[in-house]
Amino acid sequence: MATKKQSGGTPATVALDRAGVRYAVRAYEHDPSAESFGLEAAQALGVEPERVFKTLLVAVDGGLAVGIVPVVAQLDLKAMAGALATKKVTMADPRVAERVTGYVVGGISPLGQKRALPTVLDASATGYASVLVSGGRRGLDLELAPADLQRLTHASVARIARPGR
Repeated sequence: MATKKQSGGTPATVALDRAGVRYAVRAYEHDPSAESFGLEAAQALGVEPERVFKTLLVAVDGGLAVGIVPVVAQLDLKAMAGALATKKVTMADPRVAERVTGYVVGGISPLGQKRALPTVLDASATGYASVLVSGGRRGLDLELAPADLQRLTHASVARIARPGR
């Protein structure tokens, strides 16, 4: 992983800077017509898509939680419910996700959200020296060690991804 570079000034980069975490800013030209923001990022940055993770919000017991899974996978809602020790979760309304996190869909970062939410990181992340997550806006990813991502988001680790379509 490259050394820390000048941050993009998003809440995510501010959180990383405050924590003294080593990370790399990976920017690319976002195509508004892209069907998958995560796959677009992997291709534009020349990174294996299994190392690029998306941030998804779920509704659970009257609140919200965060699932972080590879962009080539889907969030397994049953596994996510199990990881959160609840019976059922559903995908959160995108407008609610934007309001609660302070980010726009397609640019929601697991870092620097308006308030801390229960978070689960897919176990596949631990198999890499570094992973990429959204930096807080479309066209901006952050590369960091999975252990740092887990620590800063207070995430539990579980198998919550299932193969994509």
